[in-house]
Amino acid sequence: MRKHLYRSIISLLNSKWIGKCIQRASRSSVSRRLIPAFVKVLKVPTDELNKNIKEFTSLEDFFVRKLKSGARPVKGGKKEIVSPVDAKVEQFGEIKGEAINIKGISYSIGNLLENKEMMERFQEGLFIVLYLSPHDYHRIHSPADAVVTKQYELGGKSTPVNKWGLALGNSPISTNYRIVTELKQDDGMHIALIKVGAMWVNTIQLSHSSSHLKKGEEVGFFNFGSTVVLLFEKRKVSLKEKLKRESFIKVGEPLANKRNVKF
Repeated sequence: MRKHLYRSIISLLNSKWIGKCIQRASRSSVSRRLIPAFVKVLKVPTDELNKNIKEFTSLEDFFVRKLKSGARPVKGGKKEIVSPVDAKVEQFGEIKGEAINIKGISYSIGNLLENKEMMERFQEGLFIVLYLSPHDYHRIHSPADAVVTKQYELGGKSTPVNKWGLALGNSPISTNYRIVTELKQDDGMHIALIKVGAMWVNTIQLSHSSSHLKKGEEVGFFNFGSTVVLLFEKRKVSLKEKLKRESFIKVGEPLANKRNVKF
């Protein structure tokens, strides 16, 4: 009953017209007046900003804010995979065959990726789901030194990816608009970096034109709260023991260690 009611409400509210109105309003110069209230209500840290609050031209400009140089240092050694975003660790664990379990809902990585070669590559591996709320830093960074081997868009209209959306929604992770990026490291290890859009402001901007990425380097940004899913190959990495569900992690902080295996 709860699930049916939730989906009915989201279906009613999730219109292109509402989305366009929200986007237009957030991009207007008038919206800049809302930034101080936004900062106060959501407790956004301002000491990291690369410019004064008064310099932002709109609420959207603040959403996609950059930080001071050095605000997100890359931590750990060469064999560590780091977080690509500031986010809450929503879920992590083993990929059972091709299924991942998020909030009690089973998702197929085949549906998530829509690429048979990649699906087979990541079967029986590990996954991490990272949720960005509206108050978080929205820039996306590379989790490792790697080369982009595949990058493509999937999905269309998006629904919420917060805890209610994941628990009650209609499989938002594998149906929302998303950009799938496959990364390959020098030793042959692959990582899937899936950027998932959110309802209404369904925008993901890529900001890195080169296929060669450095760990911690910016690759794009979300225009609103959203989600990132990471997939790792079987027996190629081990997740950090201190990784906890519902904990908060920042860009550049280690998520996993590469294992000493032959590729």
